[in-house]
Parts: sequence; C-alpha cells; structure tokens
Amino acid sequence: MTEALGDYKKEVNEAMTASLEWQRDLVFTATTQRGYDLDFDADIQMGCMPVEGVLMSLAGCMAIDVVAILKKMRCEIESFRMEIEGKRNRTPPQRLRGIKLTLYVKGGGVTEEKAARAVKLSEETYCSVRHSLREDIEVETDLRIEPCG
Repeated sequence: MTEALGDYKKEVNEAMTASLEWQRDLVFTATTQRGYDLDFDADIQMGCMPVEGVLMSLAGCMAIDVVAILKKMRCEIESFRMEIEGKRNRTPPQRLRGIKLTLYVKGGGVTEEKAARAVKLSEETYCSVRHSLREDIEVETDLRIEPCG
C-alpha cells in the first residue's frame, strides 16, 4: 500500500525543530519549523492545554492518513469529521490513559471494508503521532459511515 500512496508518505527528514516562547503568565506560543503557531495556556483563556494539543495531533494525523488512503482507493469524500475523547489521571502525572476517536465518513464508494482498512493502516503503520504515544494508552476508534445524499 505504501507505493499506492505516492508522495503522501514519502521519506521525511529525520530531524524536526520547533520553538516555544513564553508570552505572559502561563501562556506560551509554540512555532513549527514552517512558521505555524499554536498557543498553550494553563488557564485555557488564550489557547489550548498541551494535552488537548496531543489529542488534536493524534486526530489530525489519523484523519490525514484515512482520507488520503480512501482517496487512493478511489473514494470520493463528501465529508469527514472526528470526535475525540481523552481520559486522564486525576492526579499527577495527569497523563492520558485512554483515547476514543469516533470517525464519521461520508462519500461515494466509501464502504465499511474500505474505511476499516484505511483506519487499520493508519493505526498500525502510518500514524506517526499514534506510534509516538505510550504503548499502554488504550486508543479506541469507532468508525461511522454516513449515507450519501
């Protein structure tokens, strides 16, 4: 399947860089090597909590994989969305201990089998964020194919 994805999963640079700068109080701005910003705020007034960034990164990585794979399977995506739910420890370390991703896919040619295959490929092979998380974090995915029309 890797060959079928073309340039999508081509070899990447081994090193990544980013910067983080304190703004005020407990507000920080992280900047990617390409210049994109993400604000983090412990009080959740000016940006997201860092753990929210982890959840969104996982969802974004899997979404990119799944849509790219479905397109390579000649599916015509009408809509795609994901609901993300994280379970954390209540006391320090307040790490994620479980994540549930519910994917909603609608489009011509999208079947349960194709979508499940795309999700499996993302989870097991392609999603670099998923493979960067602790192995003991339970990640559950729920796939919903929505009717076209």
